[in-house]
Amino acid sequence: MITMKDIIREGHPTLRQVAKEVPIPATDEDKQTLKRMIEYVINSQNEEMVEKYGLRPGIGLAAPQINVSKRMIAIHVEDEKGKQHTYALMNPKIVSHSVEKSYLTSGEGCLSVDRSVPGYVPRYARIRVKAVDIDGNDVDIRLKGLLSIVFQHEIDHLNGIMFYDHIDQKNPFKEPENAIPIER
Repeated sequence: MITMKDIIREGHPTLRQVAKEVPIPATDEDKQTLKRMIEYVINSQNEEMVEKYGLRPGIGLAAPQINVSKRMIAIHVEDEKGKQHTYALMNPKIVSHSVEKSYLTSGEGCLSVDRSVPGYVPRYARIRVKAVDIDGNDVDIRLKGLLSIVFQHEIDHLNGIMFYDHIDQKNPFKEPENAIPIER
């Protein structure tokens, strides 16, 4: 089981590397890693598990955050309508995106960042992602709102990009142009 001791923090070189593609069909080891990642994200939203194991709640996790430089992400989040979405994906790739932007009004956080980094993080309002699921099936999904933001945050990790790299250093709360504010 993944716990906070397995999650590397900012400053660790793996977080700045471009992760490698996962060979498909995936090895049992890669599948196990992905299963453990989605298990962490789900457990981190369960109060009893948080208390028992000292987990920090999260809605997404990328393999580089557990020092595995491979293109895998796990996401477990409710959208704005309260619908639960759970994804455990390999080799996710944004194949198209909107011109329009969006951002979380509360800013973003990260399990690998132990400090608050205030500011708006501009993201695409809508994206289309192609990936492979844990069973080896091709996945093609269209995302908007919070889900779109979470996917972009996790895919950034696969490219060695941290969320605060997107924040305007001179004016962190400058509203991105042509952007939809999303409350969370």
